[in-house]
Amino acid sequence: MNRNKETTTVLIIDDSQFIINSVTRMILNYHERAILCLSALSGEKGLSLFETQDVDLVLLDYEMPNMDGIQVLRKIREQDTDTPVIVMTAQMEEEYETMAFSNGATDFIHKPFSEKVITARIEHQLSYANMQKQMRKEIEHHKELAEKRLKQNYEILSETIKALAKTIDKKDPYTRGHSERVAFYSRCLAKCCGISDENELNNIYYAGLLHDIGKIGIPATIIRKSTKLTDEEYARIKEHTTIGYEILKKVKSNPLLGLGAHYHHEHYDGTGYPQKLKGDEIPFVARIICVADAYDAMTSHRSYHDTMPQEMVKKQLKEGLGTQFDPQICRIMLNLIDMDVNYLMKQLDTDDYDDDTDEN
Repeated sequence: MNRNKETTTVLIIDDSQFIINSVTRMILNYHERAILCLSALSGEKGLSLFETQDVDLVLLDYEMPNMDGIQVLRKIREQDTDTPVIVMTAQMEEEYETMAFSNGATDFIHKPFSEKVITARIEHQLSYANMQKQMRKEIEHHKELAEKRLKQNYEILSETIKALAKTIDKKDPYTRGHSERVAFYSRCLAKCCGISDENELNNIYYAGLLHDIGKIGIPATIIRKSTKLTDEEYARIKEHTTIGYEILKKVKSNPLLGLGAHYHHEHYDGTGYPQKLKGDEIPFVARIICVADAYDAMTSHRSYHDTMPQEMVKKQLKEGLGTQFDPQICRIMLNLIDMDVNYLMKQLDTDDYDDDTDEN
């Protein structure tokens, strides 16, 4: 209903027209504020008005035929817990007052009442309701600001992590976009494994983005080497898992980051590194990244090989099922490949990554 919100609307529900007229006159004579009085001679009619009008306060008779005041009060509170309701009755027994308050009344007045009493009670309830309304507005305002700041912080964090992953990938021109793709594949695999919580999926995604962060501590000459690595060089490369863990282990808000970096080269049969963990000893996030990492290594151009044909990728994954890879996760990846009939999954858009490559 479009009306001037400076106007206060009071709904009077009473089966006596005399009471309605008397209360209306008292309210309009006493109050300086703009007040609109609505009235109903039955509980049913009163509820209909309450549901269709913008009511600020209800004056409700306790004893009415068909639907009494308590029944009306319960119906009101089912849909509105805030609007003040003053129950009116000629009954003096304490049980009536107790029943009213236990069902959500905000005040209770005994008939007959004086003009000063009823107007004072109404003013008190309206002032209190207005204070509550302003408090809720203030809470909502601060909640909106907090959510906005949280969203901004999340965006900053996301952009920072992506920028860091981009920096890592730039150490090797052949792995441009690798971290972004591994993160994407990891999230897809996690979802196919039955994870539905968005926060958990996002945490796995970020773990995928930062799984190779330890390569920051590995010389670029080793990372970019196009010929076979020496045993010493390979040992240095393997250190990136431990370096990555040392960098990320203090991120308490997302412990998956450190776990993904540390264990993504562990093999399901215990032949991986750095700790030769086996089976379920390997954290779930690391088992996922292991499959995602291997898929991207095979489906992207590297210094030591071109993009593998899709059938060759499937063959390699099948050979590693249960040895290098977690069988369940590996089978899910094979299913995804079967659905990718046009071999498009490897063409993940990595527009976040620049075409230029640092040479330092």
